[in-house]
Amino acid sequence: MQRHWLDKERRLRPENRFGAEPAPGAEREETDLQGDPRDVLCPQEEKRQAFQWQQFTLGVCYYPEQWPEELWAEDLQRMKALGISVVRIAEFAWTVFEPEEGHYDFSLFDRFLELCAEAGMQVIFGTPTATPPAWLTEKYPEALNADIHGHLLRHGARRHYNYNSPEYRRLTAGIVTALAEHYGQHPAVIGWQLDNELNCETDEFYSEADHLAFRRFLQEKYQTLDALNEAWGTRFWSQTYTDWDQVFGPRPVVPGGENPHMLLDHSRFVSESCLSFAALQTDIIRKYCKPGDFVTTNGMFSNLDNHRLGQEILDLFTFDSYPDFAFARDRGAADERDMKDRRWSLRLTKVRSVCPHFGIMEQQSGPGGWTSCMEMPVPRPGQLRLWALQSVAHGADFISFFRWRTALFGTEIYWHGILDYDNRDNRRAAEVAALAKELEKIGALCGANFVSSFALVSDYDNEWDARHDVWHRRVAEHSEKEIFAFAQKNHVPFDVLDLRDETDIAALSRYPVLLYPHPMIMTERRAALLKEYVEGGGTLILGCRSGLKEVHGHVVMLPQPGLLRELTGTDVREFTFVHPDEETDPATPLFNDVLEVTGDAEVLARYRHSFYRGEPCLTVNRVGKGSVYHLGSAFSGEMLDKIFGHAGAQSPFDRLVSAPEEVELVMREKDGRRFVFALNYTDRDQTVFWKRPVKSLHKDAPMVGAQVLPPFGVEVVELRYERYNRLI
Repeated sequence: MQRHWLDKERRLRPENRFGAEPAPGAEREETDLQGDPRDVLCPQEEKRQAFQWQQFTLGVCYYPEQWPEELWAEDLQRMKALGISVVRIAEFAWTVFEPEEGHYDFSLFDRFLELCAEAGMQVIFGTPTATPPAWLTEKYPEALNADIHGHLLRHGARRHYNYNSPEYRRLTAGIVTALAEHYGQHPAVIGWQLDNELNCETDEFYSEADHLAFRRFLQEKYQTLDALNEAWGTRFWSQTYTDWDQVFGPRPVVPGGENPHMLLDHSRFVSESCLSFAALQTDIIRKYCKPGDFVTTNGMFSNLDNHRLGQEILDLFTFDSYPDFAFARDRGAADERDMKDRRWSLRLTKVRSVCPHFGIMEQQSGPGGWTSCMEMPVPRPGQLRLWALQSVAHGADFISFFRWRTALFGTEIYWHGILDYDNRDNRRAAEVAALAKELEKIGALCGANFVSSFALVSDYDNEWDARHDVWHRRVAEHSEKEIFAFAQKNHVPFDVLDLRDETDIAALSRYPVLLYPHPMIMTERRAALLKEYVEGGGTLILGCRSGLKEVHGHVVMLPQPGLLRELTGTDVREFTFVHPDEETDPATPLFNDVLEVTGDAEVLARYRHSFYRGEPCLTVNRVGKGSVYHLGSAFSGEMLDKIFGHAGAQSPFDRLVSAPEEVELVMREKDGRRFVFALNYTDRDQTVFWKRPVKSLHKDAPMVGAQVLPPFGVEVVELRYERYNRLI
């Protein structure tokens, strides 16, 4: 009989399989459970955060310049009636404030803010730099962004500027100074939003100003052309530079022939440019704003080090959450493996890695779409509440809906708000009002920390390398989807851990398990840190393609996995994409490193297909007090189940609640109190079973046993007794 690929040198013990129930009679008395491995919880790491909401707060995006003034006061009162207390304004209103260069007019927004103050409505003021006016772009075309061919992106949309134009930076400083000086002490203003969705629409910049700034960036980084040529491997294809004037950012070349090392540096440059642009505005605002007012920006986009942005420049990070993208026709309906709208929990997890207690500046409230794209259906009854509480479950203490009322003109006439064009109360408004009352009931968990079982490790070097390296991108994207789906379906909550050379061991040691899927780029400092983590008792899980490159993206002339081979105790003798003409194994998908044990590593599984059938595909190596798992393929749910089972990893929910795969479970902790969210993303009833007594915060009533969650339903409970808190 042919051996299955999962036949082991030593079989996994059944009691160690991930998620397995204890054998009959094996469960100890409750008073003996304090030493159980499942008592080890990982509340999120506290990061620099100068501002934090003290109570759950609802807001909405509002555009007074787009509506008749006679509607303003009524709109504010209707917002307050729904439980909304904050409005975000002005992020697209540059031409209102500065209709001509140097001529400022604050009258429209002065009148609106006066009404806000009278109504007791708080204001987040947006700087309008995402939409420079026509007079600016016509007079200063060097402020415009360009495509890779050098064609300017003209006035008529948004985000058509570049970060590096000296003129645009001067004009930006002018408008931000004028606004901060005029409104910085206004009693209604509580915070400032920089620009709008930095690096959205486009995260590539090819203007003349960008090419010149990129050159300066490289001169500062490398100092000499010899160092640049070495870093970029320019001896390949006779690309050597002999004068700095020959150095540019990406330009049109034979398709597919771009220098990957230049592209990697260009991603780093775009990030630095954006950070500098944000810091320019933040530094001005802080000169004029009141003590306690925060500075933030919205969204999390690519080609940008969001962790540096959040932790070095901002006081608070906010995100724009649009789960309805999962159902957008032109984006392609997500299949079951993609988790549909539930996949937004992964994005929220990444936001939480930047800012543990973040805000949502734009929470979807209606169907979405521009006149040119994005055909999204209306949120079904319950989905608006579900998506808002999804954000709250993952760390949001502020929820601002986009938008108050659907626009009657412009590109976003199909990006609906709480109210429709007719301005009548509707089902969505009623759902917002009900949500506001619910947030009051669960107010005790505002500021609570997310509890995780493991950390998914990422870093910007590998994120940006995967952007330009299709081999890297394919395995990285596949594994991220599989890891998220596995964690969700098995109710294993996780954090994202941003790893950089300055990360210390304390950040890693908080987690019993680190999953670092495909770190192609590896540095000596990070390899040493991972070794210290494992030697101290941690469990590290690595996938294929690990340790292949150094920091410039060059392949290292070492046996794979390069700098990590001492940790893994393995050698990669051969590697390949899974051949499309061969029968494949879904447990070892996409790409296969054929492993060979070089030390004391133990083989846990072998390949069952292709010419390398029977060769090792999964090993574990004991290093110090810890273990390193090396998987030779991209990740699959089946293989993750085996790895986590063998490692003895546990879900914090095992003895608290049993829930179907369709329900997401999330735990937050505050001052020794633990709260659990159960979220049903389906249009069918789902039953959860509370194994221990809990208190429903919605109903203010105790519960135990079976509970039916209705379609798109959410339950929030607190563990009822202190002795049960100890159990998990």
